[in-house]
Amino acid sequence: MKKRVIVCFIVCIATVISVTAQTAESYFTAGLEKAEKGLYKGALDDFTKAIELNPQYARAYSNRGNAKSALGDKEGAIADYTKAIEVNPQYAAAYYNRGLAKSDLGDKNGAISDYTKSIEFNPQDADAYFQRGYVKNDIRDTKGAIADYTKAIELNPQFAAAYSNLGNAKSELGDNKSAIADYTKAIEFNPQYAQAYYNRGFAKSALGDKEGAIFDYTKAIELNPQYAKACYNRGIDKSALGDKNGAIADFTKAIELNPQDAEAYSIRGIVKNDLGDKEGAVADYTKAIEFNPQYADAYLNRGVAKDDLGDKYGAIADYNKAIELNPQFAEAYYSRGNAKNDLGDNYGSIADYNRALELNSQYADAYSNRGIAKFNLGDNKGAIADFTKAIEVNPQYAEAYFNRAMMYGQQGKITLSCADLQKAKELGLKQAASMIEKHCK
Repeated sequence: MKKRVIVCFIVCIATVISVTAQTAESYFTAGLEKAEKGLYKGALDDFTKAIELNPQYARAYSNRGNAKSALGDKEGAIADYTKAIEVNPQYAAAYYNRGLAKSDLGDKNGAISDYTKSIEFNPQDADAYFQRGYVKNDIRDTKGAIADYTKAIELNPQFAAAYSNLGNAKSELGDNKSAIADYTKAIEFNPQYAQAYYNRGFAKSALGDKEGAIFDYTKAIELNPQYAKACYNRGIDKSALGDKNGAIADFTKAIELNPQDAEAYSIRGIVKNDLGDKEGAVADYTKAIEFNPQYADAYLNRGVAKDDLGDKYGAIADYNKAIELNPQFAEAYYSRGNAKNDLGDNYGSIADYNRALELNSQYADAYSNRGIAKFNLGDNKGAIADFTKAIEVNPQYAEAYFNRAMMYGQQGKITLSCADLQKAKELGLKQAASMIEKHCK
């Protein structure tokens, strides 16, 4: 009898072990099914029960990590992936997923280490190369990113996202022609890939193919009507081609899709200003500043528009703010100098032009306008020196030739004056032709 009891006991133990193992697996399976449906909290609970029943269940730890990650608990996810790796040190997927979580938390080097480990245990995993390339690009290792994207494509020749990101990396290195070929390949494998069209448009624009860029941005918008950046960039290229109204329509759409896009308000303001709608421009710059109070360029541009509307003091206030935000802003000093000059503050304008030239010694307009301020103060010699410097920096500067001609004329240097007037005329300044008729016969 004792022998029969022992045998029964052994059988019972085996039965208990089998039932426990099956139960852990059943919880695990239920967790997978819930996760596939997006029910991550329920999935997490099932994976936890599976782990309670089998504390060495590496796949349950890894998948619980996935559920935690989907719920935004990246630290908790990393802890689970780490436990899965402790149980199974060759668990490539756990390294991969831990890399994703680390990358999301900003630990780029840690992510690269995990992707590298994943690749070590699964050298055919194109996704791991792709993700490692993505992170390398984030840390400015562009060449390393290109190598990883290239490997991902070698392992999966139809990997559209890898082609697109490879194009991005090449574009960052200035190889836009090759980048376009990669974007085209991405589109070939995924004709619905709006971002690839957008990226190709960006590269075409960089190469000067504005029409081609507009075509691609339009296709991106067709595929994704909510693509605000595509509307914005299409507007920029339309403006560059002279279609100002079309550009405004695109910037308006970008703002509709992203109502707090300070850049879109600012660029729409620039185009409105180009069309002579100064009030509309001021309104847009004001909106840009509302959404980005540190936007020095918007203050500068609003100042220019106010200046054009005759609000010199309002313009100076905006230039002051632009300079406060960016003390190295040569154009803001230059523009403030112009406003001061218009108000008769020649000394103040010269001080601003001086500062602009300290920041940008090749600023031809600043030399020219400083010359005018010096002339206003009776410093003809200084004025001639500034006009001469402006011409040295920009030999096509018709107005500088004309202004220097006026100085020479006042000094009785008619030959020099007429030579400058002739040069200004050749460069297209109509005023010079009439002056030649009067003074150079």
